[in-house]
Amino acid sequence: MTVDGRYRDQVKPGLEVDIVLKKDQRTGQLTNGIVKDLLTKSSYHPHGIKVRLEDGQVGRVSNRK
Repeated sequence: MTVDGRYRDQVKPGLEVDIVLKKDQRTGQLTNGIVKDLLTKSSYHPHGIKVRLEDGQVGRVSNRK
């Protein structure tokens, strides 16, 4: 199953994801990690659900590979 990072119900703690950090929004550079917390409260966000990784980094889940 492919995860669509724009939908909160598809992103769960423990899931390995690629995120775009705030500082990397212009370049779109991806950072890989394991989801610790979901920070977006709404069920959908067009730029990706905001998450905190286990290493403390915060960004939006990306659908790009």
